[in-house]
Amino acid sequence: MSAAQTGILEPINLKKADSLTMRRSSRTASEHRTTAGQPTADSHLWRTLNSLAPYLWQYKWRVLLALSCLFTAKVANVSVPLVFKEVIDGLTGTQQVLALPALLLALYGGLRFSTSLFTELREILFARVTQQAVRRIALEVFRHLHALSLRFHLERQTGGVSRDIERGSRSISSLISYTLYSILPTLVEMSLVLGILFIKYDFGFVLITLLSLTAYIVFTIKVSNWRIDLRRRVNDTDSAANTRAIDSLLNYETVKYFNNEEYEARRYDSQMSQWEDAATKSQVSLAWLNLGQQMIIALGVTAMMWRAAAGVVDGRMTIGDLVLVNAFLIQLYMPLSFLGVIYREIRQSLTDIERMFDLLAVHREIADAAGAAVLDAKSVKVRFASVEFSYEPKRQILFGVDFEIPAGHTVAVVGESGSGKSTLARLLYRFYDIDDGRICINDCDLRQLTQASLRAAIAIVPQDTVLFNDSIFYNIQYGRPEASREDVLAAAQAAQLSEFIERLPAGYETRVGERGLKLSGGEKQRVAIARALLKNPPLLIFDEATSALDSKTEKAIQASLDYAARGRTTLVIAHRLSTIMNADQILVMDGGRIVERGSHQALLEANGGYAQMWALQQQEEEVEVEVERESAAAHAL
Repeated sequence: MSAAQTGILEPINLKKADSLTMRRSSRTASEHRTTAGQPTADSHLWRTLNSLAPYLWQYKWRVLLALSCLFTAKVANVSVPLVFKEVIDGLTGTQQVLALPALLLALYGGLRFSTSLFTELREILFARVTQQAVRRIALEVFRHLHALSLRFHLERQTGGVSRDIERGSRSISSLISYTLYSILPTLVEMSLVLGILFIKYDFGFVLITLLSLTAYIVFTIKVSNWRIDLRRRVNDTDSAANTRAIDSLLNYETVKYFNNEEYEARRYDSQMSQWEDAATKSQVSLAWLNLGQQMIIALGVTAMMWRAAAGVVDGRMTIGDLVLVNAFLIQLYMPLSFLGVIYREIRQSLTDIERMFDLLAVHREIADAAGAAVLDAKSVKVRFASVEFSYEPKRQILFGVDFEIPAGHTVAVVGESGSGKSTLARLLYRFYDIDDGRICINDCDLRQLTQASLRAAIAIVPQDTVLFNDSIFYNIQYGRPEASREDVLAAAQAAQLSEFIERLPAGYETRVGERGLKLSGGEKQRVAIARALLKNPPLLIFDEATSALDSKTEKAIQASLDYAARGRTTLVIAHRLSTIMNADQILVMDGGRIVERGSHQALLEANGGYAQMWALQQQEEEVEVEVERESAAAHAL
């Protein structure tokens, strides 16, 4: 016989269910420190719900229809025990009329089906609402992260931020599911059951039920709130371990270079040990929570069944009434038994979503000005006017930098490492805003231009080329995604890359690996050159574009770079002075200041710092030539 027929309500052990959700939650915990390790205030929870509501209310008619289906399903579900009571009483009466139980059994089956029908209709109606909300919010966060300044991305930890997005997106679905499919239906069912108990029986049944429900809910919420700090500790320690693992794996080669595999394993295990302690404490506290919940349920069920049995003995109630009360208890306590898990998951989901919304709240340091103009020019003139800049208040990088690149001209910048050369490129892209002075494009302050149009007019070959973990073709085409295959092949040819690619078994479809690690430094740099050539912009920036190339390849590519720069405004940041001899103007930087400027010949005649660098590099090149000559002679022998 079923539990409803025997009058036995089996206790539900939620330890396994909560253990699964614990592991799932801890595996996807975030490292975002804006709220980690801090109790989530109710005001924060309401703020999160208010932020989420507009995404759901966009489909208000679907939401209202889904709620109507929910209510109808619960009415049908509560009606099932009432019909079953009449069936029992009809079969145990002194005059058994077979037609009555048959009709009631048909109604019983119809109500059972109606419960499932309207429950599934609710699911069908609300499915798109949930998925659209997840998609829109995740996309908004993704776009916002790309809109944030370079400063944010240099300081962020990739593992933590990716966890925020992943966990927050999934938690939206979880929150909606728990709220619409668990909490709200349970509240509706409780209200209906209490109303029926009050109408059909004495107030004692309602009082026992209310006391049991209140004690269960208060106990669960109090203990669950206490356990939230333990859960957060699990999440934080897991995040720290995850970030440490990702950082170590990203630096795989460095670990191997220094033979530090065991050192990395010890660091990771140290973090996992903290996670183990936190997870153990959380699991033990869960056992006590489950035990207290089952005690309250047992006391409430015993009191209700004792009162119902006494009513049957006294003749005030029938066997059907006893079955009805028992069925109602099962309907109430079955979903209620999951309240602890549901409540904890809702709290955790709200915290997860809040952290993702916190990413949206991160200030956009670089934003388009109101009414910003669109840069639409086939030729570009660049002007740095008394520019001062610092990454940090106590670390100024540029001091009164002043120069101009006329349209179609090439200006080269040289200097020691740390002199501020690469900072010029970052400022042209407006990754940062300057502290003082002006940077103008075609006599317009670039802060008054839209960032999209500004960056569309620039292509760069950076010193440190990072590639997507995709094919060589994809990485070149990234310079202009709509470019044809012929254009991509032409760019590769111009960058002296086609011969190398054709020797590969997969050709242009060869995957370059994480951050392009399957390619050498020179190969990656040539991919970057091809990508910049494919973009074909009016302003080119070469940030030590040939630094990873050997002398022979550099000379071959230099002709391509000179061809690419022809007719374009070009800023060349160089280390090898032989690559910038033909520049219209050369700037020598030292300590964030321009200390010399002029043509190659003029700077040599000035016999200053540039002349000294030139002489030193000439000596180095002579040594390289001599080494190559000796090597060739040795091979000839």
